[in-house]
Order: sequence, then C-alpha cells, then structure tokens
Amino acid sequence: MIGELCAKVRNYFLGSDPAKNIHSGEYTISGGKLAPLDFLKTGQYFRIVGSTLNDGVYRYPATALVDETFAGSVWAMEVTPSFIALADEIEAYINSKDGKASPYISESIADAGYSYTKAVNSNGTPVSWEDVFAARLNQYRRMRVL
Repeated sequence: MIGELCAKVRNYFLGSDPAKNIHSGEYTISGGKLAPLDFLKTGQYFRIVGSTLNDGVYRYPATALVDETFAGSVWAMEVTPSFIALADEIEAYINSKDGKASPYISESIADAGYSYTKAVNSNGTPVSWEDVFAARLNQYRRMRVL
C-alpha cells in the first residue's frame, strides 16, 4: 500500500536532500534478499528503480524479492509515521464493508417499487477510497517526482 500511495501522491519521501538518498550502482538479489546495504536501517522503506523484476517499494530487509542482478538504484525513503498511519487507515477502509465496491448509498423496497441512491463523486463516477482520503493525502502530494 505504501508504494501505491507514494505513486499516487508523487512523493517517495527522499528528504530535504534527495541526492543523498538515491544510491545507484549494480545490485544483486539472492535468495529473495537484497545484499545488506549500510544506508538502510531495519524497518526502513526503500524503492528499487531500474530492476527488471523487482521495481517497487519494500521494507528493509525484504525477503521475497525475485533473484536477479541489475544496474539501477535503491532509494532510501524517509516515510513519515503519519503517512504510514494513513496508509494503514486506507488499507483498513478498503478491507471494510465501507471500502467495498458498491455504487449504492441506500436502497429501499417500498410498496410502490424499488429505489436507490448511488454514491458518486464530482465527476459522476462511483466514490472510491481515493475520493474518501483525497484531502488527507493532499498534504503529502508533490508536483513533480524524480
């Protein structure tokens, strides 16, 4: 979920000096693990860029990567606790009955017939988790991404 949200808000939390957190080179993934990296701390999120099989966001040490050697970069992310908490809240919402894909707010079977009200956003499309959490995600949004 963290990777999906980072892509949506175009923010990979590289800190005030992004160049210090982007490490380019040749990397080897063996046994599902990225070789130990001294610039990542246990539990820290990181992004792999330039891999054929493993591009994405993971938490260090990731143990289910696909073995390969690649020339690319590993981004040491500085994800804030508030963003992680929001991601957890969004994931809980998606997994709840409120987050299930139902286009209806209410349904009624009265004597005269059947009626319903659909939940739609300003574009007239069904409300999604993105609509529900848009305002709270906006504070993390970046105009451009590296």
